[in-house]
Amino acid sequence: MHSVSIVGCGYTGSRLAERWLNSKQMVRGFATRIESLRQVTAVGADARQLNLDVPLPAPIDFDGQLVYYSVPPAPDGRHDARLERLLEHIVGAPRRLIYLSTTGVYGDCAGATVDEESLPLPRSGRAVRRLAAENAVRAWADSHAVSWCILRIPGIYGPGRLPLERLRRRDPAIDPGEATPGNRIHVDDLVTACVAAGHAARADGRIYNVTDGSDDSLTSYLQRVARIVDLPPPPLISRAEAEKTFNATSWSFLSESRRVDNHRMLNELDVGLAYRDLDAGIRASL
Repeated sequence: MHSVSIVGCGYTGSRLAERWLNSKQMVRGFATRIESLRQVTAVGADARQLNLDVPLPAPIDFDGQLVYYSVPPAPDGRHDARLERLLEHIVGAPRRLIYLSTTGVYGDCAGATVDEESLPLPRSGRAVRRLAAENAVRAWADSHAVSWCILRIPGIYGPGRLPLERLRRRDPAIDPGEATPGNRIHVDDLVTACVAAGHAARADGRIYNVTDGSDDSLTSYLQRVARIVDLPPPPLISRAEAEKTFNATSWSFLSESRRVDNHRMLNELDVGLAYRDLDAGIRASL
C-alpha cells in the first residue's frame, strides 16, 4: 500500500519522492511526460502516467495517503480545470492533501512585506488560476472532511536550475537602482518544507510561505551567479527599456514585487533551512 502520492512528479516532485523513500515510505509519482516518469522510476518510486488534460479512464484511490499536488494550471481560463478533474476522480479519503501554490497570488505589493494573512490580489492570469486552485482544494477537502495544507512558493532554484544560459547569452537585467525585491527557495529546502507539511499535525488547514527569507532582486541574483561561476555579469538596462525589451511572460514576473515573510513556516513547521545564504545555495547547485 502506497503511503505517499505525488501528482505532478517533476523537478521538485522527484526529489520529494526520493526524500520520502529514504524514510522507508512507499511512494507513487504521477506525471505526464516520459522524461518525468523515467526520473520517478530512477529514484525508486512507482511511476504512473496521468494526463489531466483529457478525461480520466478510472477513479484514483488515495485512501489514507499523503497526497501532494504540484501540476501547474493550463495556460488559460480563470479556474484550474486539471485540478478540478482530479478532485472529481478521487476515491477514498487522503490523510492530507497538500497543494503547491505560488507567492504570485499576492500580486504586486510594490515591494511591501506580505505574510499568510495578507489578502491575495492576483493580477496575472496564472496567479488568478492558482488562487482558484487553492480555493478548490480547500472546498473539496472541507466537504470531504480531509486535512489540507497550502504551500505558497516563489522561484525555485537548484541543480540544473541556475540561469547559466541566460548569462552566456548576455541577456540584459534591470539596473540595480531600479530593480525590485524578489523571492526564491532552493529545491532541497522546498522538499524539507513539503515533508514537514506532511508530518506536522498543526499544518492542518494552514497556509505557509516557503521562501529562504532573502529578497534579492533578480539582478542581484544574476550577478551573484555570474560571480560564483566566473561568467560576465549581465548588461544593465533601465526599467523602462526592460518593459519594451522583455517578452510578456518575463515582464509579468518583473512587474510585480513583494517581500515574502517566512516566519510561520520556520516557527510552525520547524523547517531548518540549509540555504539561508544565497551564495551557498548557488554553489550547492553547481
